[in-house]
Amino acid sequence: MEFVRALWLGLALALGPGSAGGHPQPCGVLARLGGSVRLGALLPRAPFARARVRAALARAALAPRLPHNLSLELVVAATPARDPASLARGLCQALAPPGVAALLAFPEARPELLQLHFLAAATETPVLSLLRREARAPLGAPNPFHLQLHWASPLETLLDVLVAVLQAHAWEDVGLALCRTQDPGGLVALWTSRAGRPPQLVLDLSRRDTGDVGLRARLAPMGAPVGGEAPVPAAVLLGCDIARARRVLGAVPPGPHWLLGTPLPPKALPTAGLPPGLLALGEVAQPPLEAAIHDTVQLVARALGSAAQVQPENVLLPAAVNCGDLRPAGPESPGRFLARFLANTSFQGRTGPVWVTGSSQVHTSRRFKVWSLRRDPRGAPAWATVGSWRDGQLDLEPGGASARPPPPPGAQARPKLRVVTLVEHPFVFARDPDEDGQCPAGQLCLDPGTNDSATLDALFAELANGSVPRALRKCCYGYCIDLLERLAEDTPFDFELYIVGDGKYGALRDGRWTGLVGDLLAGRAHMAVTSFSINSARSQVVDFTSPFFSTSLGIMVRARDTASPIGAFMWPLHWSMWLGIFAALHLTALFLTLYEWRSPYGLTPRGRNRSTVFSYSSALNLCYAILFGRTVSSKTPKCPTGRLLMNLWAIFCLLVLSSYTANLAAVMVGDKTFEELSGIHDPKLHHPAQGFRFGTVWESSAEAYIKKSFPEMHAHMRRHSAPTTPHGVAMLTSDPPKLNAFIMDKSLLDYEVSIDADCKLLTVGGKGRNPMCYGIGLPQNSPLTSNLSEFISRYKSSGFIDLLHDKWYKMVPCGKRVFAVTETLQMSIYHFSGLFVLLCLGLGSALLSSLGEHAFFRLALPRIRKGSRLQYWLHTSQVGTGRAAETATPADTDLAGSVPIGPEVPTAPEGWKRARRAVDKERRVRFLLEPAVVVAPEADAYAYAEAEGPVWLCSNGRPPAARPMGRLRQALVRRGELLAQLEDSARHRPLRLLQAIAAPAEAPPHSGRRGSQE
Repeated sequence: MEFVRALWLGLALALGPGSAGGHPQPCGVLARLGGSVRLGALLPRAPFARARVRAALARAALAPRLPHNLSLELVVAATPARDPASLARGLCQALAPPGVAALLAFPEARPELLQLHFLAAATETPVLSLLRREARAPLGAPNPFHLQLHWASPLETLLDVLVAVLQAHAWEDVGLALCRTQDPGGLVALWTSRAGRPPQLVLDLSRRDTGDVGLRARLAPMGAPVGGEAPVPAAVLLGCDIARARRVLGAVPPGPHWLLGTPLPPKALPTAGLPPGLLALGEVAQPPLEAAIHDTVQLVARALGSAAQVQPENVLLPAAVNCGDLRPAGPESPGRFLARFLANTSFQGRTGPVWVTGSSQVHTSRRFKVWSLRRDPRGAPAWATVGSWRDGQLDLEPGGASARPPPPPGAQARPKLRVVTLVEHPFVFARDPDEDGQCPAGQLCLDPGTNDSATLDALFAELANGSVPRALRKCCYGYCIDLLERLAEDTPFDFELYIVGDGKYGALRDGRWTGLVGDLLAGRAHMAVTSFSINSARSQVVDFTSPFFSTSLGIMVRARDTASPIGAFMWPLHWSMWLGIFAALHLTALFLTLYEWRSPYGLTPRGRNRSTVFSYSSALNLCYAILFGRTVSSKTPKCPTGRLLMNLWAIFCLLVLSSYTANLAAVMVGDKTFEELSGIHDPKLHHPAQGFRFGTVWESSAEAYIKKSFPEMHAHMRRHSAPTTPHGVAMLTSDPPKLNAFIMDKSLLDYEVSIDADCKLLTVGGKGRNPMCYGIGLPQNSPLTSNLSEFISRYKSSGFIDLLHDKWYKMVPCGKRVFAVTETLQMSIYHFSGLFVLLCLGLGSALLSSLGEHAFFRLALPRIRKGSRLQYWLHTSQVGTGRAAETATPADTDLAGSVPIGPEVPTAPEGWKRARRAVDKERRVRFLLEPAVVVAPEADAYAYAEAEGPVWLCSNGRPPAARPMGRLRQALVRRGELLAQLEDSARHRPLRLLQAIAAPAEAPPHSGRRGSQE
């Protein structure tokens, strides 16, 4: 069509008359215009509004491009007063020669609007009025010369929203209650045309009543009779201000569902005294006045450009209008010609899609929210968002409609939600898509970098048809994305995902919320899913589901490579453990000594009858040797009780040394020093030294907590804070480091520590103090809150939340180092309490073993001595049981005379050395397990030469005594030998007594040397 018009215009110019063969009109028109097209303007009377509109018109006049490089010239109509005569006089002066192509007006009251309506039709001059809600156009036949652009919500759009809400709830019969309406009949007719059917009941409440009784009487027809149903299921209240609406709704009878048709902002909606379930609506994201003025000027400029391509002389040179003589200007006046082009012009403006409807309304994009009055968890009335309307499309949230009609064939049954997120590892990751712009894993999300609602809507529309720029496409995945996918399957719903534009969680700045909270409050998103901390400030403006993750406030510090101190070898064990080891060592040595000396078989003069004894120093030497695992020359206990206790001590030392060695290796591997901080209450943070820098993330829950609880600490740290967690970690790990400590949620810090390639980071604090929880953020009183909370509780009980934690936290190299060195690496006495209990049980069982030894010695040993073949005890006994059981072998012959008594005792003092050496030689223990021939002095050898069979020797190498007299003589000789060692000459009388006893006895044929001397 444009090509045909251009072709027609070219032919007309080429074939028209003229000396040069061209059309003379364009050149003549341009010469008469002077390079501009005049556009009239009727400005508001208020000085501030007048200056604002004049500035907006000046900027808008520079933007459009007219044909032939023409520009727009603004002509302000001089109207000192707004009475009908003054207004008409000022407008006629503006329309007088040279005239204007169109007129922009800003009427402030209905009489001005009616006069403009009449003047535009009478003069056939296009007039475009920017209206407020108080100045609505007459509800009559449309005037093609008077176009109206409603800066506020037009009545037609408001009725479209109400009809869409009623249809969504399947309410067909409707009643209307009208408060202040200039033309009730016209409003009812407009409702009928928009809804497709007339209202069932209409009540006029425009007359003021003296009290609530009369108001209830007027509203009574809407109520349900006793035991019956209401005449209409729903009623709409129109044309009421806030005060009047509160009074009317407080007096409504029970029965129908009420809708407040007056659009109100969310903060102006009352809650007290209103019926539960009341529905209200309000316009959100209303375009500014400057945007509406810009689109109005653009509409006139585009229409002028299109009309100039057809009849430039008829459009660019409008005919002068004489208000005193309004005669027809031919078959089609310039104003009528331009009005046809205005009615057919459409474009994408700053307020959205712009076009002119059949009722002479300039359409701009509108957005409405639908709220419902419900009860919050505490039982107080509160408004909940149940839907949104935009450009004729109503989207209700799940549960927003009580009775929704079935969707038409091909329509989408699952609701579609817009979800905002924030990249925070490991809860949300973002990466670039593949070559085809798709995400093999995760969810496709947008990174718009802005919070503008119109931009977001346009980007998601482009995303649907695949024309969104590749740089804005991202693939989002992580802990929260997995949780969101599971919720979308179970609830169910579909969602579109985008990353918050400013990259912040949300805080109150200059009276406005930023970040995630700001997007929820502005209606840009239905849900916020990330590591979204629940705190009191955010809970006052948005709702949260039940927590899906619990954490606390943590502090990240960096390791410093320093030389180990001299006492580093003691780090693996706590001081209490070192004290316990050495206390147990000395106690065990004491018990070893006691049991050895109290045993009948111990290494003592009374037990083994030896010159060497097992003393307390011997026990200490043995215990230290076992503890340090070194073989030294030490005495060992001989009694069973002592050996049992010694083995238990060896087990104790083995386990302690193994743990010490393993822990020492861990300490030496991680031989790094960290900034010693105990937590958020550490004095280093509240009274920082010079050069000590620490920070957190801007507008995070951690910053909000510190700002509220520790204002001085927040004042010091705010200049060192970072925009994101990775940025703060980078400041901590830089060389030289810009931070000494970084404060943030412990769950986020733990992940950053775990992925640290050098393992130089560590988290401290966060042991149950300052607990924090993550939840899903939703607008206040959203019906999704309870449903999502129920599913999250199910996921916790079923183990799904634990699986998510294991998936995103247990696959990292340094994750097990998230602890404090001084608290966890050192093993205290409590870690080895079982070993100490085992050692104490060993001491008790050793006491029982000692009692068993004494019982054996006193009860069992005498019977063993009476038995035969006792030589087999010699090779199994280690504690003297075989020696104790060793007795004389029964024999019929008298061997008393043939048993050598011992070495000759010298009579002179100089022979004592030789006697002592002989005694020591005789006291050596020899175990002979085979029969042998007695090698003795000559008399003994001769006496045993005649014996029949082998002779069993005793352990000391002497032949057994045959008679009790011989045994007594041997015992006395032995006693004499011991006395001789003590060099006590006064105690030589037993030897003389022995000689006196042995004299009368008959000497054997082969007596020893001592016998011959006697």
